[in-house]
Amino acid sequence: MTLENLQNYWWLLISVLGALLVFLLFVQGGQTMLFGVAKQERRELIVNSMGRKWELTFTTLVTFGGAFFASFPLFYSTSFGGAYWLWMLILFSFVVQAVSYEYRNKPGNLYSRSTYDLFLFLNGCVGCVLLGVAVSMFFFGAEFTVSRGNLLDGGNPVISRWAPTHGFEAIFNWKNLILGVAVLFLARMQASIYMMNNIAQDNNFFQTLKKRAFINGAIFVVFFLWFLAMVCTATGYTVTSQNGYTINVTETPFKYFFNFVDLWWAGATLLVGVVAVHYGLIKSCFSKHWTKGIYFTGIGTVLAVLSLFWVAGYGDTAFYPSLLDPKSSLTIRNASSSEFTLRCMSYVSIVIPFVLGYIAYVWYSMDRKKLTSSELQSTDHKY
Repeated sequence: MTLENLQNYWWLLISVLGALLVFLLFVQGGQTMLFGVAKQERRELIVNSMGRKWELTFTTLVTFGGAFFASFPLFYSTSFGGAYWLWMLILFSFVVQAVSYEYRNKPGNLYSRSTYDLFLFLNGCVGCVLLGVAVSMFFFGAEFTVSRGNLLDGGNPVISRWAPTHGFEAIFNWKNLILGVAVLFLARMQASIYMMNNIAQDNNFFQTLKKRAFINGAIFVVFFLWFLAMVCTATGYTVTSQNGYTINVTETPFKYFFNFVDLWWAGATLLVGVVAVHYGLIKSCFSKHWTKGIYFTGIGTVLAVLSLFWVAGYGDTAFYPSLLDPKSSLTIRNASSSEFTLRCMSYVSIVIPFVLGYIAYVWYSMDRKKLTSSELQSTDHKY
């Protein structure tokens, strides 16, 4: 494979990891529902239903960051090293989540279950919104500059320099928050639909989950369509690169809309994903007792997010536009590792299908039997 093909291949893998991460955020969505449950029994069911999957979300987040570091290190150093307030808040919220699941039900802990439930709620809200903000920056840019010559500066050899606010400006950018809110309500919708499939509950609880799926789904659709409209009408950067260096940067109105048209397979994937999410949501909410909606909304979410990553990175597009200096914008051509590194990692990536197959098997084994209150009372392995 040529260097260009390797770069395309690794952006595809990054896209898959990002799409899986957005889907798995239903765990965070379920955590945001804990304080809307009156009965303690139902709260325990929600915590343990989400608790059996939280490690998959955390692991996918870490793998997503690690894959970016290995394949596109300039992005990693620019974003993770520059917008560190944004990423520190995200990582801190996930650390709090891990601590909460570990100690929530331990005898003799210093805090009550309600305290750890509050931590889980905060992780659900903060994690979803801020990850949405981070992805939105792929389209609406960030305040940074890149100068490779800085490596020769013995006093401060830093390639990327960020705005003094170091990520706070991205959090309070209303365009980024549109996607953040959309991700939050998508996670809440998916959590409701997932629990309809995963928990053996009474009819009243089932009807409550249906209502929550409908309300959160409706809010998600509004914000997602708003975000999609902004993306399709946004001005992007078309970048010409040679040997990993930017030669020319051109502002292109409706850049991402034209990417959807030119990369027809990305547009088709988005369409299929949107239809699948809507089908799963509508049938879950309006059927008498249908529990398979998570398969449709989950697959649809993965497909839709995949298409967004594709139009952000392919087509000579700057996947990380610089608002301060367009020539500093990052592409999969100028931000990638060397051909040798990408090639070596590509051999390792051959094991990914086997890992995904193992995860699917474990998932099936855990969800083969619906979670019940009597099961929680008869086991010590609970959160």
